[in-house]
Amino acid sequence: MNYKDNLNLDKLPKHIAIIMDGNGRWAKQKGFLRASGHKEGTKAVRDVVEGCAEIGVKNLTLYAFSTENWNRPKLEVDTLMKLLVSSLKKEIKTLKDNNIKLNCIGNISSLPKKARQELLDVIEKTSTNTQMTLTLALSYGSREEITNCIKQIATKVKSEELSEDAIDESVINEHLYTRNLPDVDLLIRTSGEQRISNFLLWQIAYAELYFTKILWPDYRRENLFEAIYNYQNRERRFGKTSEQLS
Repeated sequence: MNYKDNLNLDKLPKHIAIIMDGNGRWAKQKGFLRASGHKEGTKAVRDVVEGCAEIGVKNLTLYAFSTENWNRPKLEVDTLMKLLVSSLKKEIKTLKDNNIKLNCIGNISSLPKKARQELLDVIEKTSTNTQMTLTLALSYGSREEITNCIKQIATKVKSEELSEDAIDESVINEHLYTRNLPDVDLLIRTSGEQRISNFLLWQIAYAELYFTKILWPDYRRENLFEAIYNYQNRERRFGKTSEQLS
């Protein structure tokens, strides 16, 4: 089945988030070092990003490196950071050609200086692009994000800059990393694992979850189109009944 031809382009998810899982297992299955899986995974990133741009998806967020990933072996972390720098340099043309703006969420101050500088440079060079926003979640953890949000709001209440009674969902949204992004409509996780892994816990409150056994290095835009097709054939009720929707 050609999933792309069967998509309703007027009902695309406004925001797709992907947990790119399986790089290490892909490498292990082939007898390679884990680093090889991460390098191969960059090809999947490029194809999926271009696939989103091709059909008109406006927001794509990729879980690239979590706060917990700092606990991995030093060699693997160093490799991932070097890959980040080299990939950003290579992909700036792709971003510009497809009118894609790069965004980042997470504690980027914890990134190595070179990686942070390259990241900020590409963000600056693509800041005027308008077709799509590609967000990288780097050194990101949702619990940390929510904790920081609560601290910021508490500080404003203490200083009487904000009334306790004024705190609602919109106020919370304004203090999250994703303040400029819509809620996630479709969350995809590759590799067969069925966990959220501390990713966008607030933002996926009503997201459709889609799990696939495909390991991330093997994932391509055709697989993305299949996930979107599946999403479009679900009934999204947001707490209502089917009868209310009809």
